[in-house]
Amino acid sequence: MNFDLDRIRERLSSLDAVPLLALLGILAGLISGLIIIVFRVFIELILNLLLPEHSENFEGLSPVIRGALPLTGAALLGVGFHYLAKDDRRMGAGYVIERFNLFQGAISLRSLLVQFFGAAATLISGLSMGREGPAVHLGAAGSSLLGQWARLPNNSLRVLTGCGCAAAISASFNTPIAGVIFAMEVIMMEYSMSTFIPIILASVVGASLTRAVYGHEPAFAIPEVQLGSLMELPFVVACGVLIGCLAAALIYLSRACYDRTNTLGVGWRFFLAGMVTAVCGYGAPEILGVGYDTVDAAMIGSLTVSTLLLVMALKIIATSACVGAGLPAGVIGPALVIGAMAGGLFGELGKALLPQDSNNTMYVLLGMAGMMAATLQAPLAALMTLLELTFEANIIFPGMLVVVISSLITSQVFRQKGIFQTLLEAQGISVHVSPLASHLHRVGVAAVMDRNICRVNQLITLEEADDILKKQPNWLMLEKDGLPSHHLPAADLALYVSSLERGDAPATEVSINLLEIPGKRDNVVPVLLSATLQEALEAMNKANVSAVYVRRMSAPSIYRVFGLVRRQDIEHHYQI
Repeated sequence: MNFDLDRIRERLSSLDAVPLLALLGILAGLISGLIIIVFRVFIELILNLLLPEHSENFEGLSPVIRGALPLTGAALLGVGFHYLAKDDRRMGAGYVIERFNLFQGAISLRSLLVQFFGAAATLISGLSMGREGPAVHLGAAGSSLLGQWARLPNNSLRVLTGCGCAAAISASFNTPIAGVIFAMEVIMMEYSMSTFIPIILASVVGASLTRAVYGHEPAFAIPEVQLGSLMELPFVVACGVLIGCLAAALIYLSRACYDRTNTLGVGWRFFLAGMVTAVCGYGAPEILGVGYDTVDAAMIGSLTVSTLLLVMALKIIATSACVGAGLPAGVIGPALVIGAMAGGLFGELGKALLPQDSNNTMYVLLGMAGMMAATLQAPLAALMTLLELTFEANIIFPGMLVVVISSLITSQVFRQKGIFQTLLEAQGISVHVSPLASHLHRVGVAAVMDRNICRVNQLITLEEADDILKKQPNWLMLEKDGLPSHHLPAADLALYVSSLERGDAPATEVSINLLEIPGKRDNVVPVLLSATLQEALEAMNKANVSAVYVRRMSAPSIYRVFGLVRRQDIEHHYQI
C-alpha cells in the first residue's frame, strides 16, 4: 500500500495528473461543502433561538439588546483572542491568499477551529461582517488538511486549497461558476488548464450539497429583471461610478482603522469595533449581522430613500471598523449589502425619471455586483455571481458596464487595491508572485528529479569504486556526517578509475578521495519530496548552489534520499 501511495504522490507531482486531481477535487468539494453547511446550520440554529421570527431579524430586538449584543460579543471575542498566539488570530480570505502564495496552501486544524468558532461568535453577535470570508477559510483549510494528511506534494496541495475555496463560495451562494472564478481570480491569481477541472468539480460538489440541504433556490429571492431601454444607460454608468467611490471608501477606511488600532491590544480593538457597531446598529438595526434580509427588502423596493442612505453610510462605517480591527469574519457579505443599498438609490432615481422603464431590482443587483468587483478587484467573479443569482442573460449587458466602471474608479481614480491585498500589505506581507514562479509551483520535484544516484563516502577504495560503477549511476552523492554534501557525475569517477588502470595516475593509491579527483563537483542542499520546482529553485538561490537533493523523513532524524534536481532540469522543464 505504501508503494502505491508513493506512486500516486509521484504522479501528482507532474502536470498531466488530471484524473487524479479530478478525484481530489471531488473529495475536496465534499469536505468543504460539508464544513460550510455545518457552519451555516450552526449559526442559523443559534440565531433562530436568539432572534424573533427568523435568523436575520436583528431589527426585531429592543434598542438596548441591539446595542448590548455586538458590544458583548466583541468583548468576549477579545478575551478569547487575547490568549491566542498572534499568528492564530489571522484568518479569512486574505489569510488563505497568504498561505497559498507563501506556504503552498498549508493550513492547520487549529486555524480551522479558531475560524469556525470565532466567525460564528462574530456573526451571532450581530457584528457587521459576512460569512463568505470565513467560509473561504474553512473550505480551504478542510481541503488543505486532506492533502497534508495524505502527504501529497505541494503542487497538489495548492490545487486542493483552490478547490476548497471554490466549493466554499459555491456552497455559500449556490453559484458554482462564480466559485470557480473566485478561487482562480482572487485566491490563486492564476488560470491554468491543469487546475480548472478539479476546481470545477469541487465547485459543483459544493453547490450540490447546498442544494440537497437548502433546495435549488438561489441565495436571494429575485424578481424578473431586465434593462428597460437604452435611456437607462446613463444611470447604469453613474451607478458604476458611485459604487467605485463607495468601494474605495470602504477599502480606505478599513486600512485607516487597521493603521490606527494595530498598536492596541486585541481586546481593545475588538471592543472599539463592537462599540462602533452598537452605535451604528442603534441608528439603523439593518446593519447588524450579515444583512441579507435587508438586501431582499431592497430588491422588492420596500425601503425608503432615507433608509437606503442611512443603511449604506452606517454599514460602511461599521464594516470598516470591524475589518480594520481584525474580527474573524468576512467583508464580502457587507460589500454586497452596501452595493445593494447604493443600487436601490439608483433604482428609486430611475423610477422617478423613467417610471415606465426602470427596474428597481436590476439596480440593486448591479450595485451588488459592482461593489463586489471593486472591493475585491475581481470583476469576472462578480459578473458570474450576478449571472448565477439571476439566471437572466439580460442582466449581463448592464452588469458588464457597472463591474468595469466601478473597478476602474476604485483602482485607477482612487488608487486602491483589492481589500485583501491592501490589508496584507498593511501587515507587511507581499504576495506578488511572478508568472514563472506560478508555473514552477504547478510541478513537484518528483516529476523531474534524477533517481539514478548513488550515495557514497568521500573516501572509497578502488574496489568500492568498481562496485559503484557497475550500478551505472548518473550521479554520486558524496556524504559528510551521513548527509549528502556534494554531487559528482559518475562519469568523472569512471574516467579517473580508467586512468588508474592505464597507469596515467599513481597506482600506489589505496583509496580515492572523491573531493580531490578531477571532476565537476558542487554543493547540494536538501528539499523535501513534497516541494515544488519553485521551492527547489529558491533553495538553490539561497544557498548559491546548482542542485538540490530530494529527501523525505522515514523516521525521526532519518531521511531517505530519492534523487537529484539540478538548475538545468528546472530550466529544461520551463522551456518545454
